[in-house]
Amino acid sequence: MSSTEAARRPACGRIVVLNGAPRSGKTSLARAMQQSLDGIWIHLGTDVMMAAIPERLRPGIGLRPGGERPDLEPRLPRLYAALYDTLAAHSRQGFDVVTDLGHHDHYSRPLGILPACARRLAGLPAFLIGLRAPLAAILERRRAAGGPYLAPADGEPVPAPIALWQEAVHQPGLYDLELDTARLAPEAAAQAVGRLLAAPPAGPRAFERLAQL
Repeated sequence: MSSTEAARRPACGRIVVLNGAPRSGKTSLARAMQQSLDGIWIHLGTDVMMAAIPERLRPGIGLRPGGERPDLEPRLPRLYAALYDTLAAHSRQGFDVVTDLGHHDHYSRPLGILPACARRLAGLPAFLIGLRAPLAAILERRRAAGGPYLAPADGEPVPAPIALWQEAVHQPGLYDLELDTARLAPEAAAQAVGRLLAAPPAGPRAFERLAQL
């Protein structure tokens, strides 16, 4: 690359990966970041991938913990790799990019997807943020939103997929920031993300640590 080309090359944009269970507020936070933080934030994630892949591969990277579809699992590492390569490509073009995911390794066998994805972001300004909400808040949001695996009636057991998400999605639990979205509105959470980006803590970031696993 010539010195002129290097001078024209934009600085790498920031990558923010929001990780949490369904209904933990990831999409709302991503939209709040687009609206309130400096930069041009491109929002990619599970919903984008779901819309892009053929129906026979769905739910793709949205596959729930518990080993429900072993037939789809062999494709998941490549789907995640493709998404993370897309995040990296946007960053290298100078765009900030936020993605909302539910990383877990509770498939019919371990796939090691998160550490492999971390290695694809080597050298880029990437941050992993954990979004948590108490089960009661998750159930209330499910009641409001509708869809499969609705919150149970009083006295009925919580469906296994909902309970599994709460635990599986936060393993191994290495984050640059954790947010309780039952206590923080999306706008306040976005400001917390902005403070992290403006003054990252010293030492290895979450993705750098995950890449060593």
